[in-house]
Amino acid sequence: MSTGDALSIRPQTPTPFSLAELATRFGLDARGSLEGVVVTGVSLDSRDVRAGDLYIGMPGAKRHGADFAAQALALGAHAMLTDAAGAERAGEAGIALPILISEAHPRELLGAVSAAVYRTDDFAPKMLGVTGTNGKTSVVYILAELMQAAGLTPGLSSTAERRVGDEVIPANLTSPEASELHGLLARMRERDVDAVAIEVSAQAVVRHRLDGVHFDVVAFNNFSQDHLDEFGDLESYFAAKLALFTPERAARGVVVVDSAYGQRIARESQIPVTRLATEYGQQADWHLAITAQTLDGVSFVLQGPEGAHFRGSVPVFGRFMAENAALALIMLHEAGVPLEQVAAGLERGRIPVYIPGRLEEMTEPGSRGPRFFVDYGHTPGSFEAMLEALGEVAPGKIIFMFGADGDRDTTKREEMGRIAAAGADTVIICDYHPRSEPPEAIRAQLLAGARSANHAEVIEEGDPRKAVRLAISLAEAGDVILYAGPGHEDHQEIAGQFLPYSARDEVRGALREAGLLQ
Repeated sequence: MSTGDALSIRPQTPTPFSLAELATRFGLDARGSLEGVVVTGVSLDSRDVRAGDLYIGMPGAKRHGADFAAQALALGAHAMLTDAAGAERAGEAGIALPILISEAHPRELLGAVSAAVYRTDDFAPKMLGVTGTNGKTSVVYILAELMQAAGLTPGLSSTAERRVGDEVIPANLTSPEASELHGLLARMRERDVDAVAIEVSAQAVVRHRLDGVHFDVVAFNNFSQDHLDEFGDLESYFAAKLALFTPERAARGVVVVDSAYGQRIARESQIPVTRLATEYGQQADWHLAITAQTLDGVSFVLQGPEGAHFRGSVPVFGRFMAENAALALIMLHEAGVPLEQVAAGLERGRIPVYIPGRLEEMTEPGSRGPRFFVDYGHTPGSFEAMLEALGEVAPGKIIFMFGADGDRDTTKREEMGRIAAAGADTVIICDYHPRSEPPEAIRAQLLAGARSANHAEVIEEGDPRKAVRLAISLAEAGDVILYAGPGHEDHQEIAGQFLPYSARDEVRGALREAGLLQ
């Protein structure tokens, strides 16, 4: 079942919470009478206010949230929480809402207030969080499959979607705002979810989106350049990842220690960590070995302390996908779910995971013609991992098409181009989300990097629709086409407009035109 509104994550039968009690609990000043006023939800977005909500009026870069209090009131808000400046704005506008006033930035209270209103502060499922630059979504989906295999009822929050049982809610942020997260957890509580997997971005940690949540286990898989437009440098970006490994955030950690960054997380973590190594000779508590791999999947053996052992497979190619599965298995083990319990619910260790837009095959598995995959990867690290994996299993040429984000980290573009051309036989550079930047300027940086590799044939075709058909026309039986960037997304952002575009639908249509898909 799918719920179409990405802002609608709420419990279906909320319990009223006294506004006066909220003011007392958090030491908030008040304007207007609080007597008899109750709230049943929390909203940051005035467009998503529901009857009974506490509207949070936060200062923003351009406008103050309190400026939208009239809209919130019209939609049924019972009260507003804001800062002193917001209270003044509301008073000057004659807004007839009870107002709670915070001395601190309202975002700093959002998690705790949401947990109180939604009564999730005493909800205690197994809470598992995953951070890293690439692969977080895959780990979360694998976790959900393993939870189900172990007899648990899973909940999930990822870049692609939120899930509560068979209910699917499209996502608009990698990690939801704290108010959305606690609304989601309240919905999970209603559906008797007893294990939750959450994808954790660096932004979520520093922007208080996880406040009010304490994880049983958190994990770190890898780290590479991304989001420097927001964090400024790699050290600041890394510090946001490391901040998840503190007693305030989690009880235990699992860390892949193949890289220097992973080893550093393990050293500097303030909570006990278990180490996973996928490279021979690396000292760790758990070791992963690949036993077989093809375009149709990867098989592996995982060995841990005290004889812990798991032999299994994932129906998605790549050593990194086996690593994702191993990380998920260890996280559950650390949360008190033995490997044997998980294995008992799987058929010969096969993890039947489907990950929307992550190395998702558009052609029929085992096709004798070219194989076409779509992936969300849009960082140098993800390009390197995918192309290295394809180099090990692709029987023919590798055709790699991609673009880059506009108004985002520009320093990674040439490296993305270089890595793409170094690992592929043919590179097709097209547009992704140019946003406010000239698309040709973005492509120029990618082209410069690609040509510097002096390896692949490099082609520029800005229109992704034409680029898809060009890639198919160049492919022969045994070749692999990988379209990186858009993954599960359903739009392109161009000059302030969100234009409908689904890479998966476009590829399927082009394959049918070419007679390669029924």
